[in-house]
Amino acid sequence: MEYSLKGESIVCFAGENWWYHHPHSKNHILKRLSGQNRVLFVNSIGMGLPSPSNPDFFLKIRRKVKSYFRWYGKVPNGPHVLTPVSLPFYGSNLARRINRVLLLAQVRLAMLFCRIRRPVLWVCIPFAADVVDGLGAKLLLYHVSDKYEANQDGAVSRSVIQEFDRKLKDKSALVMYSGRKLYEESEVPHRYFLEQAVDFDHFATEARETAPDIALIPRPILGYIGWIDYIMDVPLIEEVARLRPDWHWVFIGRKSNLVQISAANVHFLGPKPYAELPAYLRHIDVCVLPWRTDNEFTSYGSAIKVREYLASGKPVVMAPLYEYLGNPGIRTYRSAKEFIAAVEDVLSHDNSSQREVRQNSVRDCTWDSRTEELSGVIASLLRNGRSGVQA
Repeated sequence: MEYSLKGESIVCFAGENWWYHHPHSKNHILKRLSGQNRVLFVNSIGMGLPSPSNPDFFLKIRRKVKSYFRWYGKVPNGPHVLTPVSLPFYGSNLARRINRVLLLAQVRLAMLFCRIRRPVLWVCIPFAADVVDGLGAKLLLYHVSDKYEANQDGAVSRSVIQEFDRKLKDKSALVMYSGRKLYEESEVPHRYFLEQAVDFDHFATEARETAPDIALIPRPILGYIGWIDYIMDVPLIEEVARLRPDWHWVFIGRKSNLVQISAANVHFLGPKPYAELPAYLRHIDVCVLPWRTDNEFTSYGSAIKVREYLASGKPVVMAPLYEYLGNPGIRTYRSAKEFIAAVEDVLSHDNSSQREVRQNSVRDCTWDSRTEELSGVIASLLRNGRSGVQA
């Protein structure tokens, strides 16, 4: 598919790592735009070094170092990808000055490799604020996808994160929000709601076969796909697993050491390639999102996985995330009792017409349409000469 944005150079400071995250909004959109534009995807420069007391400390360090060794590469039919080396001490003024030098040198070198000059800068992480005015950008976009100051992954203080966030909002031509709650609470006049989307055909097309490891697990199966970390409502999962021992929980994704559940009907299958997810969904009876409702970071989430669940047509039972309140075909709960009642209802009464309602709710919200929408926004800003940053 052709998009209206052509012949441009784009540098994206992402909030994720291309090599070990399932595709997020930036991945989906930039892979599409890279066919007609030069694109450099800068892997996340992090939210600060985790505390040594964090059970995932060595896991996170090992994963980051592994990504450093890849440093720079080209994705087949996709963008160039850079994992820049930086110091994870954003609360230190000295470290920030060193980071600015390190990041500018590495990104400029990668831009030289990609033959990129005068790029459109798409910034998705606050800590890139110190370098955005040193890359000769013709346009600066700031994409806010989370309540960054509420993130519990790093050791950087809330006030420092808010400082970076304010700088980017002041410098940007446009501040884009992918979460409805974030957008509605924003007081930034130059804001835009860039709604999440879904790879509809990938998830709506049922796999021919079931993945072997999930096929061995008895049904009914409650399935979750994604990061398994501090946002999970572990007490709820344990209570439901105890009260309904014939229901089997299946978690697909990378598991944090913070999540420790031991029950015969709870299964952790580990991360799976994105291409293989439909083969797992085929055997899942109910897709679930058992996130904590008392967590500020979670409450602002827009969870692309929910749209993927809906595209598959599977019933969805989830915590009352603001983003999806009132969405057709979704059942929410506020207690273990309500969770059990919702699952029992879909296991007994779900039908093909409800499946169609769920799929229709996201059928037109594809990454192709979202990519074209953003292409039009960028093209309009460029025509109007609104850069938002001094080149």
